[in-house]
Formats: sequence, structure tokens, C-alpha cells
Amino acid sequence: MANGPAGGAATVLRLVLGKRLQDLREAAGLTFEEAARALDVTHATIRRMEKAQVGLKVPYVEKLLRSYGVTAQEDLDAFLELVREANRPGWWHRYRDVLPEWFSAFVSLEAEADQIRAYEPHYVPGLLQSEAYATTVLRAGMPHAPAAEVERLVALRLARQEVLARKQPPLLWVVMDETVLRRPIGRPHVMRAQITRLIEQTAQPHVRVQVMPFSAGPHPAMYGPFHLFRFPLAELSDVACAESLVGAAYFDQRDDVSAFREALDRMCAQAAPVHRTEAILSGIRKEL
Repeated sequence: MANGPAGGAATVLRLVLGKRLQDLREAAGLTFEEAARALDVTHATIRRMEKAQVGLKVPYVEKLLRSYGVTAQEDLDAFLELVREANRPGWWHRYRDVLPEWFSAFVSLEAEADQIRAYEPHYVPGLLQSEAYATTVLRAGMPHAPAAEVERLVALRLARQEVLARKQPPLLWVVMDETVLRRPIGRPHVMRAQITRLIEQTAQPHVRVQVMPFSAGPHPAMYGPFHLFRFPLAELSDVACAESLVGAAYFDQRDDVSAFREALDRMCAQAAPVHRTEAILSGIRKEL
């Protein structure tokens, strides 16, 4: 998954179904080549299905399930219904006119995770941004975009934040550089309102923000921003996402993810503790 899924952004459910197909194939003792013969396709197609790099076609999946020994109609129907659900567009599909494919995968991961950890050296993370702050940041990052496109992207960002208001929200745990709070974004009232929003959000039990002060010196994640997603599904491993100017790379291999997790753990130990965050934010707000 290191460079992102091909053939359309993979939803979390598609990733889960791919893993279940892999488990069933291996339990049946079949190789990629033997599974491919059931569909009259190449072994690469089976690999891509299991890695969620292609969409799952219901007839293909049904043939594979039967080849893997799943014959009970109830089990077949249940699996195939999940395939149909995985193929339905997510809520973010209505923003497809402004949503890059690489970011569709990010929104899907964000929507399904039960734990989201992040390091942000530049801006307040999107899930915690105020509307005015988001508008200012997006305009700066897309200086040639029409106003209507920026408005659509702001609307998408605000819609993403609904994940924190649902009945069982994910744990959001962010480490932000002090730079994020010191860099002026828009006029002073925009920053004051943004910091007020951060104070309000960090009062929630499922939102933790730690500030990495300048005085902490160098730390393990000075290369750039990244997110780490964890899911309540046994079939799905943690996924890390490292962002760049033109996209993002996704990682789900154990060693890669462990490197991101270790960096976050070390930063959490270096950053100001969570119980100090409100005081830090309030102090900075008074300076504006």
C-alpha cells in the first residue's frame, strides 16, 4: 500500500474484504495461480483483489468463495452483500469534483478508524480547524484555485469533522509543533478563534493535543506531517500516511508502521503533557 491503491481509492471495507479473501484462499491451500484459474485471470489480479488495489466484482468474488470451499448460501449472501456495500461510494463522493483520489483513501481511513494519531509541524490538523482558519490555509495552498473550489474544499473539511461528533468518536491524539500556534494564519482574530476552538475541542475526552515546544529541540519526526490510523477490525493492520506537497504515501507493513509509531511515542514523551495544553493555548491566545 506504500504508494496508495490503484484503480480507485480503497475503502476500509474493501481492505477488510481483501484480507478475508486472502485468509480463505490460504485456508483452502490454494496459490495465487490456482485461484486465478477459477476466474480465468492472471495471478496478479488475485493479488490486487487481496490488496484492495482493484474494485471487487460480485461474480468474481462469488466464484472465488466457492473455489475456497464457501458453499453455504447464507455465508455467500452475507459476504457478497459486504462486497456491494464496499463498492458503494462513501459520503465524500459528493465532493469528487475537488477531491484528489489519494485523499479519498485518507478520508475513508479517517472515517473508519477508532484511533487517529498525528504529527503536524505546519498547521492545525483539518479535524480541528475552524472555518475561517481552513479557508485561509486552503487559499494560501491553492493560490490559483477559483473561489468556488476553495469553498467546496472548506465544506469537505468541515464535513470530515463530524466524525468527532458521532456517538462513538475515534480517539484523536495530535502532537503539534509550537510553530503551528505561533505562525500567523490570517488576521489575529482568525488565530484567536482557532485557538479558542482548540481549547474547546481538547476539553473533549476523545481529543488529546500535545504541544512540542521550541525548547524541546530536535525530535524523531522532523521530516514532515503524518497520520497513523488504527481500526476496530482484526483483519486490518494499522496504516500510516505521510503527506507531501502533491499527494501522500500509505504504509501498512509492520516495520514501516512501527517506525511511525515509535516516532510518535518519543515525541509524546518530549512534548508538553496533555494536562498542560489548555494553559499553553490560553497563554498564546492572550498574546494575540
